[in-house]
Amino acid sequence: MTNPLLQSFNTKYQSAPFTEIKEEHYLPAFKELINKSLQEIQEISQNPKTPTFENTIEALAYSGEQLDVVSNIFFNLNSAETNDEIQQIAQEVSPLLTEFASKISQNEQLFSRIKKVYDEKEHYTLNEEQKMLLEETYKGFVRNGALLNDEKKEQLKNINIELSKKSLQFGQNVLAATNQYYKHLTNKEDLAGIPEAILAQYEEEAKERNLEGYVITLQFPSLLPILTYAENRELRKELAIANGKKSFDGGEFDNQNLIKELVQLRQEKAQLLGYRSFADYVLEERMAKSPQKVLEFLNELLTKAKPFAQKDVEELSVLAKADGITEMQSYDHSYYAEKLRKQKFDFNDEELKPYFQLDKVQEAVFGLAGKLFGLEFVETTDIQKYHTDVKTYEIFENQESSTQFKALLYADYHPRKGKRAGAWMTSFKNQYIKNGENHRPHISVVCNFTKPTSETPSLLTFNEVTTLFHEFGHALHGVLANTQYPNLSGTSVKWDFVELPSQFLENYCYEPEFLKTFAKHYQTGEVLPDEKIQKIEDSKNFMEGYQTLRQLSFGILDMSYHAENVKVEDVKTFETETIKATQIYPTLAETAISTSFSHIFQGGYSAGYYSYKWAEVLDADAFQYFKENGIFNPEIAEKYKILLSSGGTKDPMELYKNFRGSEPKVESLLKRAFG
Repeated sequence: MTNPLLQSFNTKYQSAPFTEIKEEHYLPAFKELINKSLQEIQEISQNPKTPTFENTIEALAYSGEQLDVVSNIFFNLNSAETNDEIQQIAQEVSPLLTEFASKISQNEQLFSRIKKVYDEKEHYTLNEEQKMLLEETYKGFVRNGALLNDEKKEQLKNINIELSKKSLQFGQNVLAATNQYYKHLTNKEDLAGIPEAILAQYEEEAKERNLEGYVITLQFPSLLPILTYAENRELRKELAIANGKKSFDGGEFDNQNLIKELVQLRQEKAQLLGYRSFADYVLEERMAKSPQKVLEFLNELLTKAKPFAQKDVEELSVLAKADGITEMQSYDHSYYAEKLRKQKFDFNDEELKPYFQLDKVQEAVFGLAGKLFGLEFVETTDIQKYHTDVKTYEIFENQESSTQFKALLYADYHPRKGKRAGAWMTSFKNQYIKNGENHRPHISVVCNFTKPTSETPSLLTFNEVTTLFHEFGHALHGVLANTQYPNLSGTSVKWDFVELPSQFLENYCYEPEFLKTFAKHYQTGEVLPDEKIQKIEDSKNFMEGYQTLRQLSFGILDMSYHAENVKVEDVKTFETETIKATQIYPTLAETAISTSFSHIFQGGYSAGYYSYKWAEVLDADAFQYFKENGIFNPEIAEKYKILLSSGGTKDPMELYKNFRGSEPKVESLLKRAFG
């Protein structure tokens, strides 16, 4: 049987042949491509010629190309369109890939060649990108144990295999726990306060399960309206606790022991490599550089934000007391915040939704990319897809005398059983230049927006509008990539720099001049009225103190798990003690943040969650530059495009200063957030 993953893809742009791929193709493909890639590594390491930049560093950067593509396909589907079989394959494949990575990083012949080139770098005439590749390659090997003795190398390999298995299991548990729960109601009165459009969504969910009435799940578009609009306090409490209990109830999908094991293994890995803590190990490769710098940053914001957060909650408590609630709980927050927002600004998310039809919001983000960077998006039906919900687009760049193909985009916007919660950008294929050919990237944007019904198109809350812009900002980082080497391309930048493009793009959602171009009622075509636009602007920093505190609690919790000599005997106790300075509401005994904190225990944000706030300083400062000179200023847009297209070829602070003319100022964020 022919395995499509082992052939050249004869599809348009060599895109993934999704309709031809079956589950049974993955494991044989991984095994064969790992062997093929190891042969490439062997040829590089046993090359009889003297090591040079070209035959060692560059050759290594271009190796394993097909394995990378297959890995991208498989692991992206494991997030966006998974099933039991794919999850089982992931458990088998992850250790194989970890062992493969260890075989490369611990190949002594290969490292001796890399070290020779590195030690003699002054004798080479290298451009900036080549210097960065050499530096990153050498450092990468050292950080993966190249200088350890054989016994410690074996230890490190085993730790990495365990880490890869356990983090994968963590994510699978969260997904299973999310899918396992649903709340079935037959009495409409129990859902008093819920907008009709959301009730229709709950009815659709019930029908899909062959049930009468209404079904609420823990998927975000289903859960959030309950917390925001349900007058039934007991229902809010029940759903909030169900969500907070995910993988924390001692059941089949409990993650508490996995957390302890992951934390311990990460600490062992860091100390084996000569670092005081896992946070020290991670932050050496970030803009922040050290745990001390991160904690200073988080605590400075905590000091500034906490009084604003307390004031936010005091305002909500006044409303709650009028309803007879003497002590507000965390599950009351969204409900009373929505009430207060309506009272203060006289609008709510539901009344804005008719103005934010998903198709029109997407058109707007495409148009913005056109205005700033000369990009054009054309929907295409000749690209194979992994699910019928997915839409595909060719992206072109319009230049003075020509139009060039820039990237392929997969847009996947609606929740389903095999898709994890949240929103993310990823790529199926990286951009790079080899033998004079510029291989363009294949980018994917994945979200979980409410599905259209038979009556209504997919309509977004304003928060979901900003989410789409956020992920599209990441996508542009990939689309505009223009570097020579795949491992320095697009979003392959320091982790606390990676959120700048995404958070930067969100700023446009608050600009009246831009909003009016796309915020139009899906039935009447009426443009979002000026007074509502003004209310969006006025409410921009609504509950900002509380939201900042919430983000800081995640950042501080993350840093605490990865600090020096951390001991986690009980997850709930550790969590409660760690973040008590950030908590305003009483802690719910039945719930925990950590057990579904996939960002740090499954994703790449371990010892890095602070980067969201760090990048907010960058994005506030960057957008201020546009605001002062025009939000569509072509000269500044061109400078920003250079920043995006440069990927990881330069130090991010240098890239930022080249764009802005100075280092970012924390005052830009404080001014935007708190006036």
